[in-house]
Amino acid sequence: MTPNRRQEPAPGEIAGPSRPSSPPWEILAPGEPASPVVFASPHSGRSYPRPFIAASRLDALTLRRSEDAYMDRVVAGAPDRGVPLLLAHFPRAYVDPNREAFELDPAMFEGPLPAYVNTRSPRIAAGLGTVARVVASGDDIYPGKLDFAEVRERIEACHVPYHRALKGLLDETRRRFGACLLVDCHSMPSVGGPMDRDPGLKRVDMVLGDCHGTSAAAVVTETAERALKGLGLVVVRNTPYAGGFTARHYGNPARGVHVLQIEVNRALYLDEANVAPGPGLPGLAEKMNRLMNALKDIGAEALATPWAAQ
Repeated sequence: MTPNRRQEPAPGEIAGPSRPSSPPWEILAPGEPASPVVFASPHSGRSYPRPFIAASRLDALTLRRSEDAYMDRVVAGAPDRGVPLLLAHFPRAYVDPNREAFELDPAMFEGPLPAYVNTRSPRIAAGLGTVARVVASGDDIYPGKLDFAEVRERIEACHVPYHRALKGLLDETRRRFGACLLVDCHSMPSVGGPMDRDPGLKRVDMVLGDCHGTSAAAVVTETAERALKGLGLVVVRNTPYAGGFTARHYGNPARGVHVLQIEVNRALYLDEANVAPGPGLPGLAEKMNRLMNALKDIGAEALATPWAAQ
């Protein structure tokens, strides 16, 4: 697949297209997959459609602080190690692929929502549904109510094809190797924000989320934890992030499908105030390369064994 040329907005501005990038995702594929490991960066998209920018009450920098900014660069070494990398181009503030397709706050819309929409969840209550009401700071994105038809168009243009690509990639990997391991890569503010469970508290270097042992076999989480701690990083499991929609929806270790969510402290690689790459990015990228190597060493046979989830 020919990669799209990604737009690189300056910290204080967003020069977006009139519509979402087409396709809204990209797979950076190795010449030959070397293992059942797949990496994804669903929240590093920075292609902001102009109508969305115009409709927001927030400035560009505030919108961009909801990104897992430049995580795509942190894990860019995946294809060189025989690991495919799936990237979302659309920004999280526009559509969040780590939610159900239609997980929406009815208070954001004019008129009632269709019956198939999930209108009650902890994410919705926090203002962070598939189309978010607020950014990371807790500020409202929109000055008024939204039209459901426009939001449905967003979801069908971004969320649906992203997950179609993700499912296809996982299915293909499982057919080839007999099992697959998705590492879903995210970043977190270095200090818990007002919308988080740990407001004002400094975060550790990394959080591994396996939905408390249900989305990935123990060997996966233990291998990742051992590798990262061996690189001098402070690592915890499932607190404050145990895993989002992707981990819960796809993770099924008994069928040889494992999902591990990784949250990286942005202070390790990002100028958080200006949403710009920081001096630590190259060093962190090398550590993630070493993590990929460790996960590849688990092997397909161990991932395909049903009792590995117990």
